[in-house]
Amino acid sequence: MTSVANGTGVARRTVLWAGLLVTGCAGAGGGRPGPSGTPTGTREAVQAPAQVPLPGPALWQPGPDELQPDVKRRAVEVVAAVAAWPVGGQGVEAARRRVVVLGLPGGLVEQAQGLITGEPEATVEVVDAQYGGLLDDSASVLVVCRRWTRGPDGSVVEGGTTVDVRLSRAEPRWTVTELHPGAPGAAAATPAPAVARVLAEPRIELPPEAVADLRSGAVHDSVLEAMLRLAGPYAFSVSVVRSGHPLDVFGTTRPSDHPLGRAFDVWRIDGHPVVDRATSRGLIEQFMRDAAAAGSYNVGGPLAVQGGVGNQFFTDDTHHDHVHVGFKS
Repeated sequence: MTSVANGTGVARRTVLWAGLLVTGCAGAGGGRPGPSGTPTGTREAVQAPAQVPLPGPALWQPGPDELQPDVKRRAVEVVAAVAAWPVGGQGVEAARRRVVVLGLPGGLVEQAQGLITGEPEATVEVVDAQYGGLLDDSASVLVVCRRWTRGPDGSVVEGGTTVDVRLSRAEPRWTVTELHPGAPGAAAATPAPAVARVLAEPRIELPPEAVADLRSGAVHDSVLEAMLRLAGPYAFSVSVVRSGHPLDVFGTTRPSDHPLGRAFDVWRIDGHPVVDRATSRGLIEQFMRDAAAAGSYNVGGPLAVQGGVGNQFFTDDTHHDHVHVGFKS
């Protein structure tokens, strides 16, 4: 036992002494200068490149001209709680806690697990929150988002989604009852030629989910051609094309043209939000008339437009904040 212990002690002292020698050689000026002037034997610390921070936009807020501002605020809050999180805040349980803090049912996260991914952090920018339907005691708000997540290699991955948030009247605030994230589907192998033209047109602004809708091949040519025609006299921002919109016209059992790929909504014209009372009523009316001239049989907006064929033009509370452009085929 003595010889083994002594042998171990000698070995340990030898390693320590060798370490001291290496340390001494690596000290400042301790090595013979190399060709670049850096002493040989010196090891310089290499720092990993700093990660580019994710964009951190402020949370969207309703303006003064909203009919039911808290309805939209509530919808935006729950989407942000589910789809965005700080470093380490990923996972279903963390999302559930964030939703409960808002005074909403934690079970809502089960309806949006496609948004609750495993990335270590995520941020969201709400492009627009528009009504999919607004009745006295219930509502649908379409929360149109851009989204950034941290990739496995530390990169910033950009995407987006549109979530149909269903709400019902409650006190002291409206409550959220359902979440329906959009699902545009995979890109088509051979999309229609008009798709590329729309995507390349700088006067047409499309959110990520609408871009995916076009690339899926599920949007009718009538929609694409009307967009291109309207992009002549106007620059406009689309909120919803197909995905993320209610399947039926809200409050009815009548199928909506949106999920069928036969409609699009516009929330901003020539840089002016439709919901803003300061936006020229003449501008909105002319856009609606030009949409009808581009082939739309069903044009809705915040004002009553006279003329048209049958009930070609309409207005209601749901369309207080956007122009709907629908087609029969």
